[in-house]
Amino acid sequence: MHPLEPPDSHHVRAAVGWLELDAPREAAAELARLSPAAVAHPDALEARWRLCACERRWTDALAVAQELRDVLPNSPVGWIDLAFALHELKRTSEAHALLQPAAKRFPRTLVIPYNLACYSCQLGHLDDARRWLERAVTLRDRDAVRQMALHDDDLKPLWPEIQAW
Repeated sequence: MHPLEPPDSHHVRAAVGWLELDAPREAAAELARLSPAAVAHPDALEARWRLCACERRWTDALAVAQELRDVLPNSPVGWIDLAFALHELKRTSEAHALLQPAAKRFPRTLVIPYNLACYSCQLGHLDDARRWLERAVTLRDRDAVRQMALHDDDLKPLWPEIQAW
């Protein structure tokens, strides 16, 4: 996919900057300035997804993530965003089912086994959650995964075990 050209690239970067400053209204204003051709660009879609997530508009985030996955099927981003939106919509079993094939497709992407651990845990499949966490540890330092996990409410049922790592 071709890179965004100015001024669209500037609007997307500005929107991301506003989101980092927790200013979603300003981010939305920047995204509203995109040319019609730029709206479906992966960078613009990812910024729109982040805006939807920031505003907790999970149904909109789901639609944007589906579009992103369709535009970039060989990137893990759309798959991860789509599963996360499903999870936030209380459709965790769908999120889990969607992300499992992505784990095979993108075996070096830490977020996928980590999120699968979270979803497994929330579904009450603690043995699966443990296996996914162990897979995540193979992709990053155990202590880094431990620190993330101990701050993630989705993994709360496993916190005593994780603390003992």
